[in-house]
Amino acid sequence: MADKGSSRRASGQDLEASSPDRVRNVVLVGPSGSGKTTLVETLLAASGALTRAGSVREGSTVCDFEESEQAHNRSISLAVAPLVHDGTKVNLVDTPGYADFVGELRAGLRAADCALFVVAANEGVDDATLTLWRECADVGMPRAVVITKLDQARADYDGLLRHAQEAFGDKVLPLYVPQRSGDEVTALTGLLAPGGEAPEDLRGELIEAVIEESEDETLMDRYVGGEEIAEDVLTADLERAVARATFFPVVPVCSTTGVGCRELLDLATRGFPSPSEHPAPDVFAPSGKATPSISCDPDGPLVAEIVRTTSDPYVGRLSLVRVFSGSLLPDQPVHVSGHFTSFFGETSGHDDHDEDERLGALAYPFGRVQVPASRIVAGDIGAVGRLTRAETGDTLSSVEDPRVLRPWSMPEPLLPIAIVAHSKADEDKLSQALGRLGAEDPSLRIENNAETHQLVLWCMGETHAEVLLERLTSRYGVNVDQVPFTVSMRETFAGPAKGHGRHVKQSGGHGQFAVCDIEVEPLPEGAGFEFVDKVVGGAVPRQFIPSVEKGLRAQMERGVRNGHPVVDLRVTLTDGKAHSVDSSDMAFQTAGALALREAAASTTITMLEPFDTVTVIVPDDLVGGVMSDLSARRARMLGTDKVGEDRTSIVAEVPQTELVRYTVDLRSASHGSGTFTRSFAHYEPMPDDVAARIPPRER
Repeated sequence: MADKGSSRRASGQDLEASSPDRVRNVVLVGPSGSGKTTLVETLLAASGALTRAGSVREGSTVCDFEESEQAHNRSISLAVAPLVHDGTKVNLVDTPGYADFVGELRAGLRAADCALFVVAANEGVDDATLTLWRECADVGMPRAVVITKLDQARADYDGLLRHAQEAFGDKVLPLYVPQRSGDEVTALTGLLAPGGEAPEDLRGELIEAVIEESEDETLMDRYVGGEEIAEDVLTADLERAVARATFFPVVPVCSTTGVGCRELLDLATRGFPSPSEHPAPDVFAPSGKATPSISCDPDGPLVAEIVRTTSDPYVGRLSLVRVFSGSLLPDQPVHVSGHFTSFFGETSGHDDHDEDERLGALAYPFGRVQVPASRIVAGDIGAVGRLTRAETGDTLSSVEDPRVLRPWSMPEPLLPIAIVAHSKADEDKLSQALGRLGAEDPSLRIENNAETHQLVLWCMGETHAEVLLERLTSRYGVNVDQVPFTVSMRETFAGPAKGHGRHVKQSGGHGQFAVCDIEVEPLPEGAGFEFVDKVVGGAVPRQFIPSVEKGLRAQMERGVRNGHPVVDLRVTLTDGKAHSVDSSDMAFQTAGALALREAAASTTITMLEPFDTVTVIVPDDLVGGVMSDLSARRARMLGTDKVGEDRTSIVAEVPQTELVRYTVDLRSASHGSGTFTRSFAHYEPMPDDVAARIPPRER
């Protein structure tokens, strides 16, 4: 589909960066609806990269170019839109604000060297944005706060500024204040410039905060003594503090009028660090052995990372790449290393791989449009074609000196969606389509469950699942149906029992004859299966005793009551009968299975359900509600612990049947502020009233 914004693409901007010092990689972070995509449009228009800004509502923005994004008026995927300001290339990395697409957001954080936290003046700072602020703080990423939607009816700039300072800390201070004419923001007034209309209290607070970050220890004494500190001195100290991530400026921007765009671009090019000033990720040899650290040198060893992969049935695979060292050239041979390798202790739905490929054409992404490039230097972001095996998160390096980067953190997808192909034609195409989706999206885990025989997509949430199913249909022409997700249960005998298995059939030729008697007794949890032979006098010939055991094991796999595997049994073969002609291996397998089924019918079969150890982290004021909800889910509380200043960790053992939709329910109950992890604990008996509601498993 043609890009609706391609006709707005302005000419005259050279997007090829000469060196890392002339590049800024800026990721936009914030809640859904805060105005990130609209802000990108306004900045592109203000810099001359576009002749006019597009509209999210009209589906004409550069970054929201996928059909699903335009249909839902919401960002779903990471997108890059570069511009040039005062001779510096600024790669604006637009990320989704909705929690289901956190994988795209994490990729954007990896590709960038600094972050703009975008919050709307008519909304506030949500808990998910605060969590991301803390993550950026942990790695020392420079940040600034952009307050948008100044012209909205419920806009409260001053109130939101106070809220941001309460949430992010006292080093969050405005560089400018908006000037209004009625309800319209007409200009910004800088707080560092002497004189003017800037409020003296705000100006004094800003100057003192900047001086505290200065390397000149005499500056504060001079300021307190009444000396007017030169604006250029203050600006230089502020820019160093921003680059060191010790000071976080606030810039108001009105995307409707473009007021504040010039000031924000000045901050990005002058205050934010270049890629060479931002630490690169740890790098290793594919074997896991540490290698020397890399620097952002275009002439250094090649180390780049795929931060996003898209597949098109007509165009093929396109890889969005951040180059950390060296330079990419067209038709260059590269080594591709799968980044979720075992020595990192990471898990993923992707296969590890190490292989050589050859790059195709290079380009600079401008939303959907690809601007041809002759090379992509260290520090820059570009697009590469013709990589047939490389996936999101893979490392590209030189064939002679392969490297692999430590992977970025990715939360585990916890919402299972079971699917089946709609038709035989869909079934033939499903495997390949899912493989492509998995290569694109590291937050998706694809599971073929050997016990339940279900194909399961583990997703970040309902919207993530909806988008994945839409892509299967629209992009790959595969239709699927959702079916209820089945939890892997177990069955066991509640007490001892006896069974008699008789399989006798007569036909025109050889018949079938086998009889066996067994005694069954339950074993402790985890003991497995024991088979004991106590046949005397050759009642069951020696060669058929293994056949009885094989039949028992097959029946245990099929289940004896609700179709779930039977565990923790001792079965003793006590007697039987055979026929010199009609007895066979298959006949005694069948007799063994029949004997186990008869034994099960004579006693109580207990359903065993899996329990997970669940760790839930929520704000302190939500602890009571979350614990009550877990108790209603039949959880067994193991304890609580403080996490930081205002959050609590709750640890409990919870039945897996109660966790199928917990990621959706917890997000709703905590307004996006709660997170949880889970790991298998054990099986234990399911209460009879609950077991009665579990339908038999279809096989």
